[in-house]
Amino acid sequence: MPFNSFEDYPLTWKINKERLKLPLYLSIADALEEDIKDGILSPNTKLPPQRELADFLDINLSTISKAFKICEMKGLLYAIVGRGTFVASNLSAPSALTDSSAQSEYIDFSQIRPYYQFNDEVVEVARSIMLRPNAYRLFEYNSISDNTRYQTAGQKWLKRFHMEAPLENIQVTSGTQNALVIALLSFFKAGDKIAIDSYSYPNFIGLAKLLHIQLIAVENDECGMVPEALELSCKTNGIKGIYLVPSCGNPTAIAMPQERRDKIAEIIKKQNLILIEDDTYAFLAPEMIPISCYVPNQYIYISGTSKALCAGLRVAFITFPDQLRSTILRSMQNIDLKTPLLNLEIVRSLIEGKTAGDLVSQRIKLSKKRNAIYRKYFQPSLHANPLSYFQWISLPKGCNGYNFELQAKKAGLLLFCSDRFAVGPPQERSAIRISTCSVQNNTDLETGLQALQTLRSENKLPDDMNTFIV
Repeated sequence: MPFNSFEDYPLTWKINKERLKLPLYLSIADALEEDIKDGILSPNTKLPPQRELADFLDINLSTISKAFKICEMKGLLYAIVGRGTFVASNLSAPSALTDSSAQSEYIDFSQIRPYYQFNDEVVEVARSIMLRPNAYRLFEYNSISDNTRYQTAGQKWLKRFHMEAPLENIQVTSGTQNALVIALLSFFKAGDKIAIDSYSYPNFIGLAKLLHIQLIAVENDECGMVPEALELSCKTNGIKGIYLVPSCGNPTAIAMPQERRDKIAEIIKKQNLILIEDDTYAFLAPEMIPISCYVPNQYIYISGTSKALCAGLRVAFITFPDQLRSTILRSMQNIDLKTPLLNLEIVRSLIEGKTAGDLVSQRIKLSKKRNAIYRKYFQPSLHANPLSYFQWISLPKGCNGYNFELQAKKAGLLLFCSDRFAVGPPQERSAIRISTCSVQNNTDLETGLQALQTLRSENKLPDDMNTFIV
């Protein structure tokens, strides 16, 4: 009997041969996906070489290759040339920590809760709307004919961020995430490739995985996505689209400078990419011109209101060029035909009055104070948005992000490590994202930052070591 037929053959992952069914490559892919999602295979685990796994199972190498490829397309695996295949690192979504009531004993830096203390002003506007004689109409179905007044409000909102668009090219959606669903289902199919920052918005990453759209991580520097790396990736990977959060990248807080936006726009035009510009944080960088303005025939521009006005209303505006209109409207009829009228009317009233401007100003003012406190303990990166709701802190060499999360929780702090936002292979150093807008008050912020500073210093790698012993 050959050595590789023994059941105790040492492999980092094995499939029980009884689980094998025809076609073999699909059953192997299904088993691998199940073990990853069940946590049997942890993030960044190196899988056995394909040839060894094929020998162990006594099957053709191409069968293993096809199974691995399926899982890679689903975003479950990533490959590094010369090193092997690994389990993707961002499979544990930040939504794992959602019950704030159950975690009241912690200083919560994890979720982005955009200054809930200003919601009282929204309540007053909502109350005045509910006292109108025809308020009962707000609980009926919305119809296409009702939308002009909301498109007009959207037009006014978009002008704040230098986006000029005719009413017919503006639509209202049930929040930014819904707009992203519309964008992806309208123009991308399973197997298509989208360029993205190496760390990015986890809900977009999860959505792409659900739709089996491949995300190709592009090198970043302190200004955001590197143009040369994007162009190279387009040539080598067959990129169809690009997803960017340029005004305040989530999680890195990078505000892409105008010069970098110009260069990225040139590549988008040259490579004929579809740009999905998620500009939810544009109100924190009002001087910046959207990249969409420089690619007038190739963009889907999304401006959510949750971070600027009220998180719970779930309203966003999406705009696009003439040639994309029919496709987007067709998708909306099947996905988001009826955004709740009450939410729309509240947002319209906020925008048409002065309350929207007041809410933005108040949030900016508080962000300035919070970030000034942050700078007492940590140095922000060069192009971090100075008004950001969150901060990106690199960890010492050799410090594992998930381990640091656990240490922080023991110290009474909730936060998210960089692995939760990663696309593709892990970076040389881990980092953490902390949300400064979600902490109850400045006193708690100071306390949390002091504890975090201490914890980070305790994780410094000794001079005589190359890596921590885990």
